[in-house]
Amino acid sequence: MPIQVLPPEVAAKIAAGEVVERPASVVKELIENALDAGATEVRVEVREGGQRLVRVADDGCGIPAAEAELAFARHATSKLRTAEELERITSLGFRGEALASIAAVAQVTMLTRAQGEATGTFLRLEGGTLMRREERGAPQGTVVTVENLFFNLPARRKFLRSPATEAGHVHEIVTRYALAFPERRFSLLSDGRLIFQTTGSGKMYDVLVKVLGLETARQMLAVASPEAGLPTVGVQGYVSAPSLHRANRNHITLFVNRRWIQDRNLAYAVVQAYHTFLPTGRYPLAVLLLEVDPGEVDVNVHPTKSEVRFRDPSGVFQAVQKAVRRALADQSPIPAVSNSYISTSDAARRQRASVAGHEAAQLALALHRPISQDESPFPSAGKAKEARADEEGLPAPPAPASASLPPLRVLGQMAQTYIVAEGPEGMYLIDQHAAHERVLFERLLAERAAAQVPSQSLLEPALLELSPTHAAALSEAAEALAGFGFVIEPFGGTTYLLRAVPAVLAQADPVRSLVDVLEGLGQGDDVVGQSTEARVARVVCKEAAVKAGQTLSLAEMQELVRQLEVTTNPRTCPHGRPTMLHLSAAALEREFGRR
Repeated sequence: MPIQVLPPEVAAKIAAGEVVERPASVVKELIENALDAGATEVRVEVREGGQRLVRVADDGCGIPAAEAELAFARHATSKLRTAEELERITSLGFRGEALASIAAVAQVTMLTRAQGEATGTFLRLEGGTLMRREERGAPQGTVVTVENLFFNLPARRKFLRSPATEAGHVHEIVTRYALAFPERRFSLLSDGRLIFQTTGSGKMYDVLVKVLGLETARQMLAVASPEAGLPTVGVQGYVSAPSLHRANRNHITLFVNRRWIQDRNLAYAVVQAYHTFLPTGRYPLAVLLLEVDPGEVDVNVHPTKSEVRFRDPSGVFQAVQKAVRRALADQSPIPAVSNSYISTSDAARRQRASVAGHEAAQLALALHRPISQDESPFPSAGKAKEARADEEGLPAPPAPASASLPPLRVLGQMAQTYIVAEGPEGMYLIDQHAAHERVLFERLLAERAAAQVPSQSLLEPALLELSPTHAAALSEAAEALAGFGFVIEPFGGTTYLLRAVPAVLAQADPVRSLVDVLEGLGQGDDVVGQSTEARVARVVCKEAAVKAGQTLSLAEMQELVRQLEVTTNPRTCPHGRPTMLHLSAAALEREFGRR
């Protein structure tokens, strides 16, 4: 095929793909333009998660009539003049690609009026082509409406998620900018309903209350630290008290000069500051604004401007770590005993999931202990086939011949994480968490197939304030969650009542467990053919299984290994990690020079 220059419309669509990934990308670019225009109020409206319509209105300086069409030309910008200015970027946008990219893949209208002009300018574009221009009356500012995103790229449109999920991503974008610019007033309407609004008071804490809810915001600690010896770095914002944590790092939000960024090193700096403060596998919530000299940071790194480079990355890392650590040391409250979860079936279960080590492991294993061969809750040959088929989303295969593990003799525990066992073929190291996940997973699917998943009611319903992302995950998996024993009722907006949880989570914090389950669903691997039930079972089992760092008695280890031996797929956990490693006797003899 000969080399040729791509037609302009093809090049425009390719470039648009780097900037516009989903409706939330459109919202991000338009909000940045509004903020750069000096808007004091930004109003965002979406329909069908933004797939049908995105509208962003602001009261900024507007665009002069003579420059309105030029705003949609590629690399046209009012924020940059020379290459030298790239070394000290102070605006959110600077490439001049956003409007051109959006117009290339959608039907766009813009109504704008600049200060001092008598009338506004109305433009309509389709696929990047100007269709209409006229004068109209309008207040000062700009309104951009984006309809039918990816109307000319149907293959790209198929990759969008459900409207609820896309609306959740839009909500995340709006709340991020509201946190970074608390002095600006933000509003978000979804399908005609106001779901988020800030006052523009200038106080980040007021926005935190709107974003996280009052109860969660009360557990956030203020960070304010221009570090000594690092005059170009200032750190301010909020981090969670050690008693408030989540199952992943997604709740660490970072801004550099009020630009939202993704930086694994800085997120790690926040996590490191919590060293010895949090349980293993738990992560804090954080909203941090870094003030860095513009000349010390390069924002021209990524098409979406979500990544930056620092001239002194180690210095910035230290500034973040020290500021967060100081806030924790100075303000962390003494943890209080909570009685929000009281079981109706057993008074002894009033104790929360903070029961540590040996007791927690004992409770988790005892809850699933088979009593006899006849009473064993493990699936029979037929049910085992159904459980395995449900896991993989495939038709049920023929019955397996026998268990795939040899009989194992438990010798002990290493690092409070691995079970050491001996078999006919040598030594086995078993990951206690992965093994227990496999046991619970197959049992849950078997119980679900028989509609016999035991549920544990709460004496008092727990009130949940979910983020739109979590609410979307709940909406998509509501039926599957109910089938596994969750009883959840809407309570208005994104607030819900949790009335019951699966029995496997009976000893855990019910609210935290459900939030972790929803986070797990939101991070789904999108395995082809995998059922929603299997995805729910995976995250529930991850939450309920014994954890690394928990001491198990010899009897508990023997019971766990015995249960693993009778599963249909004992060599991997539901997430695909190995449950064990094998060192053969022959390999040991070679290592010791016996052969």
